[in-house]
Amino acid sequence: MTLPVLFTERLVLRPLNGEDFEPWAAFQADAEMMRFLGGVQSRAESWRSLCTMAGAWSVRGYSMFALIERGTGRWVGRVGPWQPEGWPGTEVGWGVAREFAGQGYAYEAAVAAMDYAVDMLGWTDIIHTIDPDNLASIRLAQRLGAANRGPTRLPPPYEDLPVDAWGQTAAQWKARIRP
Repeated sequence: MTLPVLFTERLVLRPLNGEDFEPWAAFQADAEMMRFLGGVQSRAESWRSLCTMAGAWSVRGYSMFALIERGTGRWVGRVGPWQPEGWPGTEVGWGVAREFAGQGYAYEAAVAAMDYAVDMLGWTDIIHTIDPDNLASIRLAQRLGAANRGPTRLPPPYEDLPVDAWGQTAAQWKARIRP
């Protein structure tokens, strides 16, 4: 299987791998950044979650991408297609490390990931599962053209987390005018 690598103006989006572990573990340990992403993870839990996302490329044929800053090679975060067993739909999700938050990286990467999901994976509908209190992610979903479809439920162990499904069809995504 040839794994995709995407390029944006400032980022390289590539499949997650073992070299991402240290920045991944630091991101997963940041309580503020993980507040709406299932909570802080220990190094051991971070290793397993990294392996889950990296392994999804083999099992599903897609997963989140590592975001690498083109100019510096620094790990920015993870964005991309995601649908583990029992997930409420085909999702493009995101999360960036604290030092990169608010700089437009999540939007830039999410646009590339949305295009990939529609054009390469053939997805006809894309959601973003977002805690109703996560105002930054809600703003990003709105900027991407998504609408709040209302409450949804994640599979265990996240079934008690409050989340709304924000989403749009592939046709809506393709029809929108990009800023």
